[in-house]
Amino acid sequence: MAVGVALAGAMVGNGISISAALALSLGIAIQNIPEGAIISMPLKAAGNSKGKSFLIGSLSGAVEPVGAILVILLASVFTPLMPYFLSFAAGAMLYVVIEELIPEASEGSHSNISTIGFAVGFALMMVMDVVFG
Repeated sequence: MAVGVALAGAMVGNGISISAALALSLGIAIQNIPEGAIISMPLKAAGNSKGKSFLIGSLSGAVEPVGAILVILLASVFTPLMPYFLSFAAGAMLYVVIEELIPEASEGSHSNISTIGFAVGFALMMVMDVVFG
C-alpha cells in the first residue's frame, strides 16, 4: 500500500517526489529480505527442500507489486484520500513491528544482535531519506 500511494502521489504531483517514492520502495524491498527468510527457515526446518522453501519465501513478497498497482489505480480516483492511505499503511507497518517483531527480537540470548540490527536498519533508512530527499 505504501509503495502504491507514494508512486501515485509522485505521478500526480501531490507533494511527493519520485526520488522519495523510490526511496520508500527500496526501503520496503530491503525489508522484504528478512521477511522472506523468516518464512523460508521454518519451511526448511519442517523438511522441505532448500529450493521449495526459498520459492515459497520469495512468493510471499509477490503480492506486493499487485497491491501497489491496485492502490495506484484506487489512488488516482481518490486523490484527496492519499494521505490517509499512506498513514494507514505506515500505521499497519508500525503495528506489526511493535506487536510482533520487537518482542520476539528481545527474547533469547542474542537480543543484543537484534537491537544492533534495528539501529543499523533505522540509520540506513534515515540515510536513504536524506540522500533521496
